[in-house]
Amino acid sequence: MGRQGERDPAPRPASLRYHGRMADYERIHHGFDPVFDERSRVLVLGSLPSVASRAQRFYYGNPRNRFWRVIAAAVGEEPPADDDVAAKRALLLRHGIALWDVIESCEIRGSSDASIRDVVPNDVGRVLRAAPIRAVLCNGGTAGRLYRRWLEGACGMPAEVLPSTSPANASWSLERLVARWSEALAPRLRDGAAN
Repeated sequence: MGRQGERDPAPRPASLRYHGRMADYERIHHGFDPVFDERSRVLVLGSLPSVASRAQRFYYGNPRNRFWRVIAAAVGEEPPADDDVAAKRALLLRHGIALWDVIESCEIRGSSDASIRDVVPNDVGRVLRAAPIRAVLCNGGTAGRLYRRWLEGACGMPAEVLPSTSPANASWSLERLVARWSEALAPRLRDGAAN
């Protein structure tokens, strides 16, 4: 019983508990394949596709995410159009870059990496068995932590964690991101240019 003989209110259903604050947890499955071929030398890993990426069914679908601008600048090309998945895929493969995410499935609220729980990792060995990957680069600290926890032992190679290209990482300007990502990518891509 509540105050002055009133009944305690019934517990709120889960769908209302976070009303006005944040969405409920949802089980998400990755839903699309990695990008790689037999010439890929660098594997870039994110954590999990965002809501916008899942809708587009391809990586970094949020036009505010700077990933495609950073990669294009790092390899000396113009960025592909936001909705041109074929051009994005071709850009990566032309330069020996494989792309996937650490997580195959998890529970998450919206696109909040901080809310990720109950992780099932991707079988990154699938890429490592098919391509001469020389380096793993993680797009942001969450991807780096998830890689170390779930995949590093199985892959047998440490990852270099780069600053996130997410718009949430406002402390890094586009220019700083391009410089840092170029520094990490250039020697690894140049080494395999003759292959």
